[in-house]
Amino acid sequence: MKRTIFFKLFGGYLLITIALAALILIFSFQTIKSHYINHLTNNLKNIGATFSWEISPLLEQKKFQKIDSLAKKIGDKLDMRITVIVPDGTVIADSKADPKTMENHRNRPEIILALDRQTGKSIRFSATLKEEMLYVAVPIIKEQQNLGVFRASLELKTINVLLNNLGAKIFRIALIITILSLLGGLILTRSLSKPIGLLADAARRVATGDFSVRVFLKNQDELKELADSFNQMTAQIKNSFTELSQQKDELNTIIASIKEGFVVLDSKGKIRLSNEGFNKIVQNNLAEGKFYWEVLREPNFGELIKKVKDEKTNLTDELEFNDRVFLTSFACLPAKNEIVVILHDITEFRKLERIKRDFVLSASHELRTPLTAIKGYVETLETKISKKNRQYLDVIKRHTERLINIVQDLLNLSELEEKEIKPDFEAVNIKNLIENIKTLFEPRFKEKRIDLKLAIEDDLPQIQGDSFNLEQMLINLVDNAIKYTEKGEVKITARRLNHDIRIEVKDTGIGMAKEHLPRIFERFYVVNKSHSRKLGGTGLGLSIVKHIVLLHNGKIDVESTPGVGTKFIITLPMNHQPG
Repeated sequence: MKRTIFFKLFGGYLLITIALAALILIFSFQTIKSHYINHLTNNLKNIGATFSWEISPLLEQKKFQKIDSLAKKIGDKLDMRITVIVPDGTVIADSKADPKTMENHRNRPEIILALDRQTGKSIRFSATLKEEMLYVAVPIIKEQQNLGVFRASLELKTINVLLNNLGAKIFRIALIITILSLLGGLILTRSLSKPIGLLADAARRVATGDFSVRVFLKNQDELKELADSFNQMTAQIKNSFTELSQQKDELNTIIASIKEGFVVLDSKGKIRLSNEGFNKIVQNNLAEGKFYWEVLREPNFGELIKKVKDEKTNLTDELEFNDRVFLTSFACLPAKNEIVVILHDITEFRKLERIKRDFVLSASHELRTPLTAIKGYVETLETKISKKNRQYLDVIKRHTERLINIVQDLLNLSELEEKEIKPDFEAVNIKNLIENIKTLFEPRFKEKRIDLKLAIEDDLPQIQGDSFNLEQMLINLVDNAIKYTEKGEVKITARRLNHDIRIEVKDTGIGMAKEHLPRIFERFYVVNKSHSRKLGGTGLGLSIVKHIVLLHNGKIDVESTPGVGTKFIITLPMNHQPG
């Protein structure tokens, strides 16, 4: 059953009002009764104190009969019961009964207090009179001696009648106040619930999409401020809804115009949104609402989806299905645990790359034989040609050797790029590799009069890698450092960094300008062409270095300042396995 706010407010007000009225009635009745009984108690105490002086001589003379007569006389005159008790509890006088027939009163509460020289008070049922009575006992003391107890008592029947009449009057007054309060509460509740009801009805209409609804209240209070704020909010929601609708239409248009495959997967793996490009890739025009594995049966795709969900990260990888190659990007949307996937068809690009690589490989193989023959004939001619013409032969020899180096580097690079060829990974001791490099290049360092310094961490752990390629990487970096350093030193550092090995090759050479750094790993890119040509560089060394680092799932960075030097920083994981 639906409970309106009017019912809740008025019901709560009703309960509180009735509870307060009942509490006031109960406490006021009890207070009046207590006050009245205290007043009677004081009167009885005063009567006891007044008549104690008259009774005390008779007690000393033990004129008990006369005391009984006096008690009956006083009791009749004051319309109350008078009882006189001696210290041992024996009743010697009573205005309503024969004292000889009455039981010992020593254990009565009020008598115990009176014998202790205090005023005793008690309310209880009288077995003698068969009525509820108020008893007040006053000690009769003369010369510090307790002669007995004067007890006065009244029937509470009269008091109860009086209190009941008073209670009825209080009840009528409380009822009138309660009715008036409820009428006020009804008006107040109505004044509060009506505008709240208007606001609730308006909110329901807004929830159904009616943003034109407005609420206008006349009262100048917080509810009117709430209504005005509601009206402003509704206007803003309407504007925002219009903008969102426009943005949604624009987004749908953009998504539809994307040629690449675009798909959004919900937390359960269902396709929530897809474009025509994705439908063409999976060859299914009814992909939305289905699980991705129903339309795209590619195990690697599912593994990448799982990885993105578990790690809450973004990934990019190449996938092949339906005889096509796609560069696939996965983006995680943590708010809804959704995944956005974009599939970019790079089949033609990979074909061109393969053609280019095959051409380079074939050309390199074809060039190597004639170049080797030319080099052999040049070396033969060196012994037979005159010194005058040898300078021309030296030029031919130098350029032939440069071409042979280029061809060899191209072959090495092509081999590194060939993904089908898996390198043999084994435990590699980086410290031994660096010391071998030092031995290999020691003559050149002495020739150029520059220092080679090593800073290798003690107990450097081994890594899983291809020792030949890692050695080639270090050879290329140190060779470059020697070529472009005229004075100073080359320093090789190796240390452990968490689960990686960090290798640095730093020189004090000519350095490079900042704009060259993003391109130095490109093929044939040379910062100083004349200097490189003079030194016989091929422009492929750093490209080979980068491929070797990527082969080991590592990372390479470079820092350089012209005139100060260059530092290459390589980070290699210790336990990487070739994929």
